[in-house]
Amino acid sequence: MVGKNLFVGLDIGTTKIVAMIGSLNEYNKLKIIGIGKSKSLGVHRGVVNNITQTIQSIQAAISEAEADSSEKIEKVIVGIAGQHIRSLQHSDYITRTNSDQVIDKDDLESLINQVYKLVMLPGEEIIHVLPQEYKVDGQGEIKEPIGMFGGRLEANFHVVVGQVSSIKNIARCIKSAGIDFEGITLEPIASADAVLSNEEKEAGVALIDIGGGTTDLAIFKDGIIRHTSVIPFGGNIITEDIKEGCSIIEKQAELLKVKFGSAWPGENKENEIVSIPGLRGREPKEITLKNLSKIIHARVVEIIEQVYIEIKNYGHEEQKKKLIGGIVLTGGGSQLKHLKQLVEYITGMDTRLGYPSEHLAGNNSIEISSPMYATAVGLVMNSTKVKKINKNEESENNIELNNNESESETIERTTIFERFTQSLKTFLDNAE
Repeated sequence: MVGKNLFVGLDIGTTKIVAMIGSLNEYNKLKIIGIGKSKSLGVHRGVVNNITQTIQSIQAAISEAEADSSEKIEKVIVGIAGQHIRSLQHSDYITRTNSDQVIDKDDLESLINQVYKLVMLPGEEIIHVLPQEYKVDGQGEIKEPIGMFGGRLEANFHVVVGQVSSIKNIARCIKSAGIDFEGITLEPIASADAVLSNEEKEAGVALIDIGGGTTDLAIFKDGIIRHTSVIPFGGNIITEDIKEGCSIIEKQAELLKVKFGSAWPGENKENEIVSIPGLRGREPKEITLKNLSKIIHARVVEIIEQVYIEIKNYGHEEQKKKLIGGIVLTGGGSQLKHLKQLVEYITGMDTRLGYPSEHLAGNNSIEISSPMYATAVGLVMNSTKVKKINKNEESENNIELNNNESESETIERTTIFERFTQSLKTFLDNAE
């Protein structure tokens, strides 16, 4: 990439693929300097089902972003979602050999390594290992155990698991499109970075990202991610229902949903009618807006109820786990009229729309601050973090190596996630 301070996110969605390039301005705020998007062909519910079409769509988005920014893209952080993602809670512990020494980074590393060795279902691999809180010698609710004394170090983990084949297919498409990937991030986590404030994460908040093929959920409490889930329904299934219910083609159904769609049937009067041109000389079709919103309402209620089940599974109804920050809606599907009111009605929780503009420099274009770009903005923000970590580790390693620390010990310090990315890169190199 030209210039060290370029950060690139690639959001491979079911309806669109977005490549976004950002750089830091003099105030260390992220400015988006290039954006490219293409229609996503070959992806169904977040999973690649046609390699060739996906490669072409990625190349189209990348080329547009490069033309927009006059920069060359070499590496990207890619977001993964899709119906193959699941998460679980897991507790683990290590017994330290020398309890007279304070707990350090290596102890946390070996505890995380232990979680990484968990046996998954065939074909699954751990993507994220996210520590919740620690216990030292039975003393609980410790957020940062480094520097403490203790013999038994225990922790609760939120473990995100995905199908290896699905992730490898995405990585293959990126590599075949002529780009390297810098890392992989779970899309709900990326969206959360873009639209949630630290106060909300502290108070407890559920982020619902409604995409084309999936609806992603991420729950935060006390500043820590507590629950993630991917529901295999999104905006596309609403379009499908309109297409079937009104006997029209998909393109018209999508237009109807965007222009006249509402999640609340009571808003429309019986005599409000939209006329749709007939196919090839046929009579135009007349559709009442009340009927349209009834079709939309039925499906949206189903999606929200599934999300609400997940929120309840996390334990929102317990006083200690209550989500004071309520719900934040983002993603392209969140722009549906009266959706906020419907979500509040079904869940009884305060709801707002999440815009990714909050964390960006003030002079970005209005288009970028749309909820549909939340994931892409979050991925670019993630890229800034990855580069920062790599930079710090490089300088740390140089100092350590100079102090006669062996290279193998330095490699041992790489995080689980970097190791997962590394193993994926090795697999791709061997597959060629």
